[in-house]
Amino acid sequence: MTLSEELTWRGFVNQTTFKNVKELDKQKRTFYFGVDANSAPSATIGNLAAMMMVKKFIEHGHTPILLVGGATGRIGDPKDNEERPDVDSATVEVNKKGIHAQYEAIFGGIKLKIVDNYDWFKDLGYIDFLMTIGKKMSMTQLLDRDFVKNRVGEGKSGLSYAEFSYSLIQGYDFLHLFREEGVTLQICGSDQWGNSVTGVEMIRKLEGKEAHVWSCPLIINKSTGKKFGKSEDGAIWLDASMTSIFKYYQFWLNTDDEGVGDYIKIYTDIEPDEFMDLMMDFEKNKSSRSAQKFLAYESTRIVHGKEAAERAKKLTEVLFDGRNVADLNDNEFAELANELPYSRSSDILEFMVETNLAESKSSARRLVEQGAITVNGNKASIETKISTDSLVKKGKNTFAVKI
Repeated sequence: MTLSEELTWRGFVNQTTFKNVKELDKQKRTFYFGVDANSAPSATIGNLAAMMMVKKFIEHGHTPILLVGGATGRIGDPKDNEERPDVDSATVEVNKKGIHAQYEAIFGGIKLKIVDNYDWFKDLGYIDFLMTIGKKMSMTQLLDRDFVKNRVGEGKSGLSYAEFSYSLIQGYDFLHLFREEGVTLQICGSDQWGNSVTGVEMIRKLEGKEAHVWSCPLIINKSTGKKFGKSEDGAIWLDASMTSIFKYYQFWLNTDDEGVGDYIKIYTDIEPDEFMDLMMDFEKNKSSRSAQKFLAYESTRIVHGKEAAERAKKLTEVLFDGRNVADLNDNEFAELANELPYSRSSDILEFMVETNLAESKSSARRLVEQGAITVNGNKASIETKISTDSLVKKGKNTFAVKI
């Protein structure tokens, strides 16, 4: 497949300045994509869709530059309802390093050229910026932005000058990289379209040259109609210290049947023939959740590596597919214990109360007598003594471990 064909098949076609998507196939470009390191030292799976899209540009021979916004990150991309909190430079530096490492891992270890817009903004005089950039850009275009309309007016939260200037600052990034690195394409998230087009306009007005923008579509959860990428506990992070590998795997395993095919094309490297075979089997027996299992394994492998994906798969099989807990080594059991309630008690009733499998010993006794409790796959009795490294299960999917 050509790049334009692959982007189309995977669902990565959205707003773009190209008149025809096939223009992407005519020449190899140097492109940049940016992240503002003001939020956290990790990307989320909301960012991962754009990362996977960028990966396809790289695989088709285009040259990437990662811009981490040491300057724009201090301001923060304007939101629709309120101004972002200030972030100190030390925090931005920590966040930069974490995000940079994640991108390199997902791109298969490729060494990305990384630039920081603080390096060119720190010595840029305010008057110079107004004279060379501000005088060239129309206020009409800036005032037409949605975030301005949502924030300015009677009864609204208001907008600081710093936030209002954000679009010009990001546009200048594109201009600077056009001049210094030969960048002619910016890749961005759908929410960055307006800011990115500002850069195209700057290059046209100040350099008399053509540049382009390609944006990633907003990924929608088809079962809810809401933006895809959050669990009940909040954002799903790519950093294992912020979202455990097991929880990351489980998020994908629990995706909806309606949207799982779209998610597979976006969040894995599957090829069309393999995708067709997978989805045909899935449609024959959706209860097998074969599509979700493929998605969970492959996305975990891409983000965290093959060994981590294998561990998450093994833990899942122990919990939900009847695999023997004795198959887990000490480290794997410890990982499981980190995810589940635990107790050191050997007494079945006391154990259940301590791990919230039951509200009281009397309710625990009823559950045991009803046959709702198993220990390592075997029905428990009132006399059951729980040994160390055991898995206790209530019903179909409520667990605790004895440590």
